Amino acid sequence: MKIGFTGTMSVGKTTIVKALQELPEFKDYYFATERSKYLRDLGIPLNTDSTIEGQIIFLAERSSELLRPRIITDRTVIDVMAFTNLAKSIPHYICDEFSQLASNLLRNYDHIFYISPDGVELEDNGVRTIDAEYRIQVDKEIKKMMEKYQNKIKHIHVLYGTTEERIQQIKQVLDL
Repeated sequence: MKIGFTGTMSVGKTTIVKALQELPEFKDYYFATERSKYLRDLGIPLNTDSTIEGQIIFLAERSSELLRPRIITDRTVIDVMAFTNLAKSIPHYICDEFSQLASNLLRNYDHIFYISPDGVELEDNGVRTIDAEYRIQVDKEIKKMMEKYQNKIKHIHVLYGTTEERIQQIKQVLDL
């Protein structure tokens, strides 16, 4: 099974993936978590602007994750499309072509869990932006991408609450 988490910055995607990693039900899964520091060190622009080259690298990472038979990842193709669409330096027609191409990978996820930012404080991890307005824009763009490409997504679920509550919701969805 291929499970991905999507959502704007600082909603707990990495936290939930790390928590699932500790559970015996997921012992046979490969876990992919935050790679921002590594990518930043490569010189790839992060956060409020990016380049098409940088976004292609992000897409390649998500694509390579989907080659694994069992994966739980704290980012999805949806996240890549959203950040690409918000990049000021990438022309709109390229963003549209990029998203159309990237959307073909969505069928590979068995379950995508969207984590709402409602009630979740924006935290500074030293890598991501702490721009609250940009966080809202990213969330809106993610929702837009989920709606636009809903016919390519097998199962999408919305998570709310604490990490423990989210884990229970995930277990219920997966019938564990």
